[in-house]
Amino acid sequence: MNGDVSVPPFAVKDCALIAIATGKRAQNLQELTDRLREVEANSVFYHFWGGLLRPRFDNPEYHNDFAVWVAESLHNKALAEKLAVIDPSSFQTIEELRNEVIEILEEELDGAEYPSWAKKDSLFDFIRCRLVIFDTKVVVPVPEDLVPRLPNLSLGSIFFHFIDGRRRNKNSLDDFRNWIISFGPSYEDLVRRIGEICPYFAPLAKLREQLSDAFRVYFEGEKP
Repeated sequence: MNGDVSVPPFAVKDCALIAIATGKRAQNLQELTDRLREVEANSVFYHFWGGLLRPRFDNPEYHNDFAVWVAESLHNKALAEKLAVIDPSSFQTIEELRNEVIEILEEELDGAEYPSWAKKDSLFDFIRCRLVIFDTKVVVPVPEDLVPRLPNLSLGSIFFHFIDGRRRNKNSLDDFRNWIISFGPSYEDLVRRIGEICPYFAPLAKLREQLSDAFRVYFEGEKP
């Protein structure tokens, strides 16, 4: 399948997520809610998505830092479960995501008779992040050339193009779909296949595998 040579090639990037302390901390749900209103958007992004790029030793049942802290430090499993099922990829903006978390916390606060407090050595530390981007020098001219490349992309590349691209691109699509759409309607089925991959509830290695399968099935007809 030939691509449109007028479309710029796909430049593969890699990245690292640098964690930076904000100085904002919380010991109970009220403080968590108040600080959450104040922190910058990329702190909210970090506490939902940052766990994909950093080693995680927390309970894998909970996919964001808020849920982990509520479960482990406040011992409120019911609230942790409500927070854990939030899918940040279903929100158009970080502000919408922030408001969803605040609404859940406020509902909990309204119904709580006795506020729970974390121990002083278990406070929630709000972290913001900076994304450091690296040029891999790998350039892919047409979508089918990604088939042999995808299984070998670093996890940082998967994060940058499949996760971070959604907040960089005006259409809120990942970099793969955003680029492939430029080649016209002949790739609509591939775009659909990529869009069916949930970016949040699986580790980056699994996302890389799912992306590789989607491309291989589309171009080679090989079942994963």
